[in-house]
Amino acid sequence: MSYIDEYLADTESYRDSIATVDANGKRIWLYPLPPRGPYYTKRIWATIGFLVVFLAGPWITIQGQPLLMFNIFERKFVILGQLFLPQDFILFGLGMIIFVLFIALFTVTYGRIWCGWLCPQTVFMEMIFRPIEFALEGSGRQQRKLDEGPWNADKIIRKSIKHTIFLIFSVLIAHVTMAYLIGIEEVLRIVQTSPAENWTGFFGIVAFTLIFYFVFSRLREQVCVAICPYGRLQGVLVNEDTLNVIYDDVRGEPRGKITKEAAPTTSKGDCIDCKLCIQVCPTGIDIRNGIQLECVNCTACIDACDTVMEKIDRPKGLIRYSSVNSIRKNIAFTFTGRAKAYSLILLILVGVEGYLLWSRTDIESTLLRVPGQLYQETDRGSFTNLYNVQLVNKSNDAQVISLELLEPAGILKTIDGKTEFTIPSGSKKEVVFFIEIPKDQITSRKTNIEVAIKKGDQIMESLTSNFVGPL
Repeated sequence: MSYIDEYLADTESYRDSIATVDANGKRIWLYPLPPRGPYYTKRIWATIGFLVVFLAGPWITIQGQPLLMFNIFERKFVILGQLFLPQDFILFGLGMIIFVLFIALFTVTYGRIWCGWLCPQTVFMEMIFRPIEFALEGSGRQQRKLDEGPWNADKIIRKSIKHTIFLIFSVLIAHVTMAYLIGIEEVLRIVQTSPAENWTGFFGIVAFTLIFYFVFSRLREQVCVAICPYGRLQGVLVNEDTLNVIYDDVRGEPRGKITKEAAPTTSKGDCIDCKLCIQVCPTGIDIRNGIQLECVNCTACIDACDTVMEKIDRPKGLIRYSSVNSIRKNIAFTFTGRAKAYSLILLILVGVEGYLLWSRTDIESTLLRVPGQLYQETDRGSFTNLYNVQLVNKSNDAQVISLELLEPAGILKTIDGKTEFTIPSGSKKEVVFFIEIPKDQITSRKTNIEVAIKKGDQIMESLTSNFVGPL
């Protein structure tokens, strides 16, 4: 057995429990040190980009529709200005399948880069709430000392200011989140009117505020460690070829204290066991134990380790983005066959979804003969059938449509005598009408008919049904 195998065998105990729970099942409160370094600077820029999109999203409209809206209450969804209704279930379902496969492909290839860089939980917690805490209460050690100390005036003031700011940011996040659910206009209406005029909206915003405040003030890393389903998927999807934040144990072991002046030797690895990688970790793990479910790939340990490597004159990258096989075999990271297979399936599904979106009509219609109604014979020697057509406007604008009988020759007449109908955006309309066909056009018990849905002179869709006549 090699030294590496012995090392891994001795350290496998970390998998028996999570870093934030002690032997008695009590939560261990984390006090990470503030991260600093090139990767953290890049994450700041990524955070700025995320916040610009997050805050501006509800205000951006395309052809009168918001950029994104997921109104689960009214079952209306808007993606990039395109309105999707329950009638688009096939498109939505296929889109969800593509989304899940994309997650699988992305995770198999790149691990949890999403979690560390653009996940809202990580962005808000590590780039907004945690820095506020650092500014008001100091670094990790200072925060621990403050929490363990008595409740004096200084502690009360610091805690009060911190939690007040936390609540303010929670209110802001709650309002923006609600805007993605019900639209910015509705959120503004709730804000500008008395709660008594819209208790549902008011309590919705209050509930979101309290949830976000609880998550970022108390729950924190437990969302990533124990609640988020994406984190649990990592155990299924990640393999030895997946790109992850990983410790190079081949180069780093055995650990030992070394100095900048000491010449590199074969008896010691580059890791000096300073434990800074643990102290800056927001989920409290030791990255040197290997890939773990708790790791969100935030790169804080990379920056901390690179700083130490510079001080002792060793190459950077003892902790870096890499894969298990890349480290073990000393090879470059490659795009595996498994990832290529996922990509091919994803490409096919995206093509199908693109075709369905391209062929999607503004008006979805369903034509049915009214059940239980027989044909009627008129005094003009013709026969009539009663029909019902349901029209759904899936476009962003109101649509004015009309109905016309294309085949066979005959007359189409609505119950109320109207020839045109206005359907508001996202609405449904039901039209009942008669079709009258001369007797000489009826050649069998059932005759095929074709009805056109027209917008002006343009035929938007043609529908077929049966016309029932005498034997």
